[in-house]
Amino acid sequence: MDFAAVNRQIDELESRIGTPLELSPGEQLFVGVDLGTAYIVVVVVNAEREPVACALEFAQVVRDGLVVDYTGATRIVRKLVQQLEERLGRELTVAAIAVPPGTGERECATHRHVVEGAGLTVTSVLDEPTAANAVLGVENGVIVDIGGGTTGLSVLENGKVVYVADEPTGGTHLSLVLAGNYGISFEEAEAIKKDPARHEEIFPVVKPVLEKMASIINSHIRGREVSAIYLVGGTCCLKDMETVIARETGKPVCKPSNPFLVTPLGIALNCSVKD
Repeated sequence: MDFAAVNRQIDELESRIGTPLELSPGEQLFVGVDLGTAYIVVVVVNAEREPVACALEFAQVVRDGLVVDYTGATRIVRKLVQQLEERLGRELTVAAIAVPPGTGERECATHRHVVEGAGLTVTSVLDEPTAANAVLGVENGVIVDIGGGTTGLSVLENGKVVYVADEPTGGTHLSLVLAGNYGISFEEAEAIKKDPARHEEIFPVVKPVLEKMASIINSHIRGREVSAIYLVGGTCCLKDMETVIARETGKPVCKPSNPFLVTPLGIALNCSVKD
């Protein structure tokens, strides 16, 4: 894997937040919508798989991978899509979506209805770690997507997914631990967690939760020939958390420069035009 190329692609997407790529007339556009526990992210790419635009908003309309506020989720997705359409001067029509591994048909349908309620036609539904692999290109190993609500993973052998799993431990649990430790609100804890300047301070406080995430990974890769672990998802932005995962699992751990944007970009890369 060319991790430098992965980081360049993610850096390019990050630069498109608020500053879209200039488009050619008639250029096809593809959308990925990531309905996360902490953020909703909408990514646009072109036919050359280049990041074109990105918009995101903090939201608590999804819990443990399930939509708990349908109206709120639809409103936010519609707003973000409209923002991007205004910036690009183009209508966005098709989108891909992703859900935690093992999500049931009913919950998948709810995710689809949210995005279609925002005016997009959903052309693809996939699990989040598999979406991330459209960016990473892992042949052998396990992709672990740690978002706000869950830790999801996909084991890959020879480029094919052979096992998926998902358990409800994520960034929300880190914030709850911080809120209890400091005697502050959940919102204040979220702000501390996202502040890189506070990461060294909070690391000992949240370490038990990180060890729990590592135990989840261990329980699902036990007995499998896993050569390396690849971390993605917003929670993995926490500085040095990969050291805990590596120590507890005994596996090499790789983490992109901005793991938060890997899955949203991968979702967009899985979008296609319906026949």
